[in-house]
Parts: sequence; structure tokens; C-alpha cells
Amino acid sequence: DGSRRDASSTVSVMTPPGQVAAFHAQYEAKIGDRAPLFGALAAAFPDATTVLYPGSYVDIAPSIWFDDVTYLDLDRRAARFFGEAGAVGDLVAERRRAAGNDDPRRPRVSFLHGDYRSELPLPEGAFDLLVSLYAGFISEHCTRHLRSGGRLLVNSSHGDAAMASIDTRYLLSGVVRSSGQGYDLSSDDLDTYLVPKKPGPIDVEALHRSGRGIAYTRAAFAYVFTRVA
Repeated sequence: DGSRRDASSTVSVMTPPGQVAAFHAQYEAKIGDRAPLFGALAAAFPDATTVLYPGSYVDIAPSIWFDDVTYLDLDRRAARFFGEAGAVGDLVAERRRAAGNDDPRRPRVSFLHGDYRSELPLPEGAFDLLVSLYAGFISEHCTRHLRSGGRLLVNSSHGDAAMASIDTRYLLSGVVRSSGQGYDLSSDDLDTYLVPKKPGPIDVEALHRSGRGIAYTRAAFAYVFTRVA
């Protein structure tokens, strides 16, 4: 794939510091504020501190609640954004205060410019939480970096929730439900989720061919899997 880049590659042209907050605000207006989502996860999993977020673009929401987040994206605009580490750090600190996170410590924010399908300069089993939102089959390629007992947050977009559901390394342990009041995690009636509307086998090859999520009889905003193997 000619579009892939080594994860250690850098971009020399940076986003002007004064534009960092404006650029992020413009993006967040399109995707919505995901800080409440990660706040719910942080509350549910207080033992989780390290997060890997492939396909993040410039979504810094995990850093509002988690202390050590590694972002990964192939887009050069994301590289320029995170290249302004001071401005991004200031923005994260401001957003943490606004969200009610009064921890005075400055969180660790790291960025890798590359393709998550490539070999990454990251240790195996080093992360407590792996995030897969709207970015393809992240679970297929990045699970090796998630520790045993760590969690995968994944939605149905691009079929990655379905991919995780047939991966023997994972067990569904919760669902994320959204409402006007925010997000909540539930472990009730998990056997009623991830049931396809159309019967038939689900396999890796079929998911790769479609590149789409599967329609379920009961859907959630996202799913939480625990790595068990």
C-alpha cells in the first residue's frame, strides 16, 4: 500500500500554536464532544491509565480523563497538530479543568505518525485501553499492544466490533449506551447484543470484503471487550 508511512516519520511543517485550539474546535464540532464518553470509561475502569488510540486524527478527548495516551494517525494534519506539543498540552489542561478533572498533574500526550497496520515502535501488552472508533480493523492489528485483562472500546463502524466478536482473544464485557444525559456502561443482558439481523456465519474474509459494520437486532453506541488471551 503506497499510502502507508513508517510510524516514526515526522512532518516538518507545524500548525501555528495559535491555531491549535481553533483547529480542534472545528473538528470537534463535526464529531461531537467525546470527553463524556471517556469520562464514563475512566470511572468504570479506575485501574486503566495507558491508552492507545489508532486513527485518532486530532480527537484529544481521552487525555481529558486518562493520564497517558498515545495517539496514532497517518494524516499529516494530525502530525502537524500534535507537533505543537506545548499548545496541545495547554489545550488538554484547559479541557480537563472545564470537564471537572482537578488532577493538577499534566498528562502524557504522545503521537505516532504512521499506519496502525504496520509494525509499530510500541511494546506488546503495554496499554490498558485500546480505542477503535470509525477507523477500520484496529483490533485485528493492534491487540498485541493491549495487556491481558485490558479493554477494547470499539464501535460497529467498518465492522471492527464484529471482528472483535469472533476474535478468541476477546470477551464482550460491556456495552456503552448514549443518551441526552451522556454515556453509561452496562454489563446487563450481554447475550442480547451482537446478534446479527441476518443469520449467517461471520468470518474475517467477509468482514474484509464488506468493510462495513453488521446490523444487529439490538445495537449499542459502542462495545467493551476484555482481552482474555
